[in-house]
Amino acid sequence: MSEISSSRPIAPTPPSSRASAPPSDMALKLLQPLQGLLASGETAKAEVLALKEVAQNFQLLLKLTLDNGRQATLQASSPRPLAQGSSLLVTALSESRLSVALLAGGEKALTSLNLKQLPVGTLLQGKVVAREQLTQSNAQQALYKVIVNLLNTPLAGSKLSLETPLALPVGSLLSAQVQGSQALNFLPLSGRLDQLELSQQLASQHNRQGSLEGLFKALQGAGGKLPEGLRSSIDKLFNALPDAAQLSTGKGLSQAMANSGLFLESKLLGGQGHALPADMKANLLRLISQLLPTLAGGAPLATANASAAMAQAMPAFARDILGSLAQSGARQQALRFPLPSRLLQSMEGEADLQTLLKLAAAAVSRLQTHQLSSLAQSQVGPDGNLLTTWQLELPMRDQRELVPLQVKIQHEEPQKSPGKDAKEALWKVELAFDLEPLGPLQVQAKLARGTLSSQLWAERPRTASLIDAELNTLRERMTAAGLNVGELVCSQGTPPQGPKTSLEQRWVDETA
Repeated sequence: MSEISSSRPIAPTPPSSRASAPPSDMALKLLQPLQGLLASGETAKAEVLALKEVAQNFQLLLKLTLDNGRQATLQASSPRPLAQGSSLLVTALSESRLSVALLAGGEKALTSLNLKQLPVGTLLQGKVVAREQLTQSNAQQALYKVIVNLLNTPLAGSKLSLETPLALPVGSLLSAQVQGSQALNFLPLSGRLDQLELSQQLASQHNRQGSLEGLFKALQGAGGKLPEGLRSSIDKLFNALPDAAQLSTGKGLSQAMANSGLFLESKLLGGQGHALPADMKANLLRLISQLLPTLAGGAPLATANASAAMAQAMPAFARDILGSLAQSGARQQALRFPLPSRLLQSMEGEADLQTLLKLAAAAVSRLQTHQLSSLAQSQVGPDGNLLTTWQLELPMRDQRELVPLQVKIQHEEPQKSPGKDAKEALWKVELAFDLEPLGPLQVQAKLARGTLSSQLWAERPRTASLIDAELNTLRERMTAAGLNVGELVCSQGTPPQGPKTSLEQRWVDETA
């Protein structure tokens, strides 16, 4: 954590780039004409983007901001240096000359943040324009004072004075989260690159994913026209699916979640090869490996090319490290819960092997979308709380039909603060499924301070009325199971889908 302070002035920079305040009527010679940007006598605001000493003069790169919001860059020659980041008021004297004056407060760096303007958790991005080492003793940890030119938020163009133990190089770009009016948490570049890769992979997998029911319908329709080995793999896939009776017990539900495919990679790393025959993702990959040789020349899978595509794209992402994360539309769509049903195509008659292969690959992408969504939402929040997310899909057998049960579990562990009463962890579980004759249902349950509360949504009016009439029975059964039950509500429709960030706000207002 880096504390913001205004205790000492910034050290002067080397003579070649030292800046002095310009007099009230200093003129600059433009290296290219204004071309109608400003008429003679008109004024505008400008910022010094770069400074270069040439012979006895200084060349400046200015960013001009006109009254209508239009921006332009100009090159000018100055008899005196102007500090990079200086805010100026320029007046056009002619097509090739400007009069400049330093704006009042233009050199004053902020020493605290207005949390109403920049709430806790806001991402700040900036460029280091100056640095001074404050502590010299070997017995003390090195402490630096840096001046940062902010690049985003409504404070873009302003300067921020920081004290930090990090030796941030002048000219380096940085990202930090607001933790208080005088505290920031710096985000390492490696972590930002990891977020970029995760965002890209999440959006890519989401675009390729297809619903599990599409694959299972196609496999059932294929009948006995498949090779013997394929039929055996399909049988294993079906036999591994849990039914409603299994999911109604704690042990059965735990086993179904362990075999959902979400934990395949951890099983492989842990040497649990004996658990693979029942794993959904392992069975899908086994089915794909058997389908490939049956097709002439094989069929390239989009999932196999994801890593190569990311490796080619990463240099461009690295160049745009400070701007890429703002383009999060596809990522936010992939973070939606529940994931909408998505069939790659409407199939008439029996599916051929090529279609089966595409549907199996899409089903694997759907599993991986849930896995990546879990990673994207598992993080440390601005308040220091650790949020862990597990998002998965359990295909349930309902006679001959497949009913996908989507599950999202979140656990929020409060930050431990010495000298303060420990806060209890919070749990939140979300379910989504479509089971006839009830239709689409969604359930949200929250456990906080030993009390369980739940809200249900049913899209069909008849189902909503039926559930509402049975809520007292549900409360009695939950109480008999030893639970302290809070509010139970059923509504018709679907849960509100307002703007969300990957890290949700605290689910329970502890002051209420």
